[in-house]
Amino acid sequence: MRLPARASAAALSAATALTLATACNLLPDEAPDATAPYARLTAPEVTNKALAATRAAKSVRMTVRTTTPEGPVEAYVATDIRGECTVTLSMGAAGTLELVRTGGTVRTRSDAAMLRSASPPQAKNLTGRWVKPTTADRHAKLAERYCDRETFLGGLAPKTGTARKKRTSAAGSVTPALTVTGRTDDGKWAADIATEGRPFLLQLHLAPSHQQGAPERDTPRTAPVTVEFSGFDKPFKATRPKP
Repeated sequence: MRLPARASAAALSAATALTLATACNLLPDEAPDATAPYARLTAPEVTNKALAATRAAKSVRMTVRTTTPEGPVEAYVATDIRGECTVTLSMGAAGTLELVRTGGTVRTRSDAAMLRSASPPQAKNLTGRWVKPTTADRHAKLAERYCDRETFLGGLAPKTGTARKKRTSAAGSVTPALTVTGRTDDGKWAADIATEGRPFLLQLHLAPSHQQGAPERDTPRTAPVTVEFSGFDKPFKATRPKP
């Protein structure tokens, strides 16, 4: 039995569309929508929105991972837009340091290993005690630097013009995100940006680089840094510790 002309045309059209979709790997169940919900924005525009939203958050938690000549570094940071901050900084064999900054006052507490690795080494009887760090305490300086989210956002801001949209996170992810990548002077950066709710920056990876404008032979190469952002706008209070 011959099909009506209209049915035959519709069947042919559907078959053609299916063939093209299969050839391009665009079947509905397989095709990732790499731009939703930012289809009308360029990758640099999406990245700038993420920077603005993350800067404006009343509070944020950050997990920082990198390396130094003293070994791997892992820091857990909670900070708010007023500058209140707590940090737990672990530096492998160099030990662990806690920092609290509230009301403009900074206090730190170090374990024995951290005190031994301080410059200059600090007294053993300070182990576990909250003290005001000295200007020579490089570990305290590093921990306090992590209190400022701009330490990391400022590294991405000049590079947003190189951004390219890549992919969305797989179905079932806790926080769906769009991955955006770009170039640095020495490599690449990558950022995951929330696709639900406000466009917060969820994760940032900055490749190694040299200080901008300085000759490569005169400046050390910094290590890659990965920062995970969470806890946006959640209540946070830093309590000044007792000495």
